[in-house]
Amino acid sequence: MSASGYIVVLNCGSSSIKFGLFTMPAKGGEPPRQAAWRGQVQGIGGPKATLDLGDGSPPRPLQLDAAHPYAAALAVIRTEVLRWLAGRPIAAVAHRVVHGGPRHFAPQRVDAALLAELKGLIPLAPLHQPFALEAIEILLRERPDLPQVACFDTGFHHTLPMVEQLLPLPYAAYERGLRRYGFHGLSYEYMAVALAERHGALAQGRTLVAHLGSGASLCAMQGLRSVATTMGFSALDGLMMGTRTGALDPGAVLYLMEIEHLTLQQVGQVLYHDSGLLGVSGLSADPRVLLAHEADEPRAALALDLYVRRIVREAGALVAVMGGLDLLVFTAGIGEHSAVLRQRIVQALGWLGLALDEAANAAHAPVISTPDSRVRVAVEPTNEEWVAARHAAALVAAQGA
Repeated sequence: MSASGYIVVLNCGSSSIKFGLFTMPAKGGEPPRQAAWRGQVQGIGGPKATLDLGDGSPPRPLQLDAAHPYAAALAVIRTEVLRWLAGRPIAAVAHRVVHGGPRHFAPQRVDAALLAELKGLIPLAPLHQPFALEAIEILLRERPDLPQVACFDTGFHHTLPMVEQLLPLPYAAYERGLRRYGFHGLSYEYMAVALAERHGALAQGRTLVAHLGSGASLCAMQGLRSVATTMGFSALDGLMMGTRTGALDPGAVLYLMEIEHLTLQQVGQVLYHDSGLLGVSGLSADPRVLLAHEADEPRAALALDLYVRRIVREAGALVAVMGGLDLLVFTAGIGEHSAVLRQRIVQALGWLGLALDEAANAAHAPVISTPDSRVRVAVEPTNEEWVAARHAAALVAAQGA
């Protein structure tokens, strides 16, 4: 156990806060890959908030202040973290901040000036940005001495070439910040580390990573750097998701507003919360539920068909950009755990020379392709929290020096 304390990692979403504690490494080292302890509060702002302390016991119901549920959830987490630490020090707090805008991609220690600048980016990520910043602001006020490090989810994609960043709008829009940023960057950054370790030189070639969770995107990597990605200016772009549309003809949005007379707020509700797997199926945003009902619910089957089709369509586009494919990797909740959806995606991409090992896929093995597959297909668990802890450890060590 390190005498220098622990790094607390906070991943704040609109209705949940995940937290993990990592041992602060000795100078020049890295934190352990696995958290010493982790947990989460879910259902913030809803009628059934719960606290899961990651100890195998059922989640505990919470009564959060209805007027300030997010601050109340953070207070619960602080109490539990301090109880678990039992007097051991906190070396730093690392935050997953979804958007760094055009100027911020390297991890940074947060002060009042940076916080104010990041607040100006809230319109670029309204579902996520405000909540991470609320946590930062509370800690800045209550513990100004405690180093806080912002790790930007857009940061990994700062290597995108100009032709990938640019949107086909008047160029002045790009100068105002309307461009393709890319997201899920902490996940893809971990992939760049883990894939090099597991697959060696192969991972340096034409790699496509499918981050498939409640949010979903694809990232094309060459030399383990981002060269193209499906999420662009916002978290609505690219793949169909649990409740989000993914890429959508902008004419459909104009139709909703001009012909069906939806307000801007109503359109946002449709695009972010009422669409995707939930919207098409009318049943659930969870693929596990839809898979259980696809034989007797035609819309459940249709939603899954469209979900796979959109992944295959976007994958084909990114493979074309790279000029081929050497390694296909599945990660995040669905990517790591749904053998059925992996099988359907790989089968649809069979024209690329992919051949699936059914037994390995069912076992969620690290490699799920056959030895004679032209493209290696892999499953790699992601670890965004460790990436954030790693950055915080390095930054605190450097500033301490």
